[in-house]
Amino acid sequence: MKIFSFLKNHKLSFLIALVLLFAQANFELTLPGIMSDIVDVGISQGGIASAVPDKITTDDLADVELFLSETEANKVEVLYSAPDADGVRVFTGTDEERSSIESFMAQAETLVYQLDQGVSVDEWTDSEDPQVTDAIRSQMGDTLYLDDLVQMTEAFATAETGRPVELGPGSLVDLRHQLIDQLGDADGTLVQSRAVEFVRGAYEDAEVDLNAVQTNYLIGQGATMLGIALASAACAILAALNASRTSAAIGREVRHQLYEQVLDYSPAEMNKFSAASLITRATNDIQQIQMVTVMCLRIVLFAPCMGLGAVVRVLTTPTGMEWILVVAIVTIAIAIGVLMGLTLPKFKIMQSLVDRNNLLAREVLTGIMPIRAFGRQQHEEERYDEANRELTATYIFTNRCMALLMPVMMIVMNATTVAIVWFGAQGVDTGTLQVGTLMAYINYVMQVIMSFMILTMISVMLPRAGVAAERVQEVLDTHTSIHDPKPSDRVTREKGEGWKGVVSFNDVTFAYPDADVPTLEHISFTAAPGKTCAIIGSTGCGKSTLVQLIPRLYDVTEGSVTLDGVDIRNIDLAELRRTIGYVPQKRMLFSGTIESNIKYGDDAMSDGDMVRAAEIAQATEFIDSRPEGYQSPISQGGSNVSGGQNQRLSIARALAIHPKVLVFDDSFSALDYKTDATLRAELDRQCSDAAVIIVAQRIATIMHADEILVLDDGRIVGRGTHEELLRGCPEYLEIAKSQLSAAELGLDETAGDAAGDDNDMKGGER
Repeated sequence: MKIFSFLKNHKLSFLIALVLLFAQANFELTLPGIMSDIVDVGISQGGIASAVPDKITTDDLADVELFLSETEANKVEVLYSAPDADGVRVFTGTDEERSSIESFMAQAETLVYQLDQGVSVDEWTDSEDPQVTDAIRSQMGDTLYLDDLVQMTEAFATAETGRPVELGPGSLVDLRHQLIDQLGDADGTLVQSRAVEFVRGAYEDAEVDLNAVQTNYLIGQGATMLGIALASAACAILAALNASRTSAAIGREVRHQLYEQVLDYSPAEMNKFSAASLITRATNDIQQIQMVTVMCLRIVLFAPCMGLGAVVRVLTTPTGMEWILVVAIVTIAIAIGVLMGLTLPKFKIMQSLVDRNNLLAREVLTGIMPIRAFGRQQHEEERYDEANRELTATYIFTNRCMALLMPVMMIVMNATTVAIVWFGAQGVDTGTLQVGTLMAYINYVMQVIMSFMILTMISVMLPRAGVAAERVQEVLDTHTSIHDPKPSDRVTREKGEGWKGVVSFNDVTFAYPDADVPTLEHISFTAAPGKTCAIIGSTGCGKSTLVQLIPRLYDVTEGSVTLDGVDIRNIDLAELRRTIGYVPQKRMLFSGTIESNIKYGDDAMSDGDMVRAAEIAQATEFIDSRPEGYQSPISQGGSNVSGGQNQRLSIARALAIHPKVLVFDDSFSALDYKTDATLRAELDRQCSDAAVIIVAQRIATIMHADEILVLDDGRIVGRGTHEELLRGCPEYLEIAKSQLSAAELGLDETAGDAAGDDNDMKGGER
């Protein structure tokens, strides 16, 4: 059901699959019946399919009518033409009319055929009064023939009455029913076979070519069989095409939904899944779903159609061997139960082992340099080998179980075939079962067993696919905590008005999901256009978290962040993020070219804007030095450029969209001091209409900012200009002195030492 849940958007394809597979199963179940007819009728009966002959002489028809009631004889007379010059009459009725008279004509023909061969008087009379039997024997002898019966106009009276009884057509009907009851032919096999022999003789009397009758029947049935086989093949091809197209569409849709969902995730949701797990879910797991969907639409639906249809055919073919099928099904059910009990627990852990394998492989490949540097190749090989061995052992176990299933199924199939042939041969020997019927019965039983075997083999794969479906659904059901505002709450700017870029933090507190303590507490400040606001602090104090609140990568826990006085939670996410140029701490370029990376925020960007952004970011020097310029290729992650070049291209990407707010999260760390100073000067000159927020570790990067915020353990412990903080914020002074000399800071040595001593004293007091 987990797999079929992905078909909810493909109901028409599912319906088409059902129709095609039902038609295919019906066609394939028809073939054994035709084969049975070819053997029983085409070969054994010489192509004579009905007890109602197409042509018959007047004399032969008169013999048959002796054993018919007046009503039955009238029905027969109406359906045959007047005799021709040779005394031959032709059947002119429809197939329905032929069926309506076939039963009693077959019985009458059986009697005529038997009487033509001769019947024992004792068997014919079946009288309890020996005087009657003796009287008939004295007149007709020990054997009674049809001619004798026709010539006999009256029977001897019984000993009790002494009255003669006329033997006409009406009284012979009772004799017909009496003889048929004596045969005990419940399914009509003996009656049919003897009636066919009569028809064969009738055709010879009517000078019908029996070889032509047989040939025409075989050709007709063969053509029908070929047509049904071609129709079955066409249904199979169309069903396979439909299943393939549907599964491919489902794979495409699920991959699209998964990537769309992941792209909307905030870092909080990303932390729930490892990158290796998400990659496995987007590739291996969806591939499992896609593969099993094909099987569901092609095999899982087909096997029940075929199996149930075959069971119906078996039950409607009375042979007395139904118990053989029951034993076979029970044996298969036991085998399936044991197999599922052994393999299901393994399949439930297999996907987690695949995740672990991928995670270790990714970790080893991405960390190859430190692994080599510390000589840990052997350790990593052993660590991966352990995970790989565990996964391999699970695969081997499940495959061995599947390998064991096949011989069990083959034993059951062969034993069932032998049992049917053994007991069916006895029916053929006694004349209660025809060879073709036995062959068709074997085919139907084999189709039932094959259906169970197919479902069993598929059921081995379904648990793993079910786990894969759960894992994919888990990602699809995990929705981002960052949502667009409701239309009623949404605030937009009219065309031409735009945003000014005033960012304000209003008593903001933020805690990560499931965290015990807040990461940021009671943060309040404002960054205005044309001003630079810098944030500095020790590692892990919450600087990056603070600036990630501005583009709503996270939402505040308490308080609010506003843009031009509007809570950013009431601004459309796309509009908000178009207003903000964000350069993350972790540098990331995308595979493509320098141009595609700078224009990443707007594909329609002009080349002039691209070049302007590159000039401000101080990237034109190394771009122009490359033969291909802006068309120079960039590898995934920017691995073919240096850290400084990567950082400058990331800055150019943010500047190219003309944002009203520029956020640099430690984005100057890979730049040399000269490039750093030049870039900041260009920012002041070219981006004077934007609010600039800089997170940095280097004092030199932020010392000229209009306002500097000092963070310590998630709180603002100081704010002001560089000079103000040197005088009034010990934490800032400590950071500054660790990076620059007293002279560079504008402090004399005495003042620096005094400030240091004062700082130590305050630190001791704290």
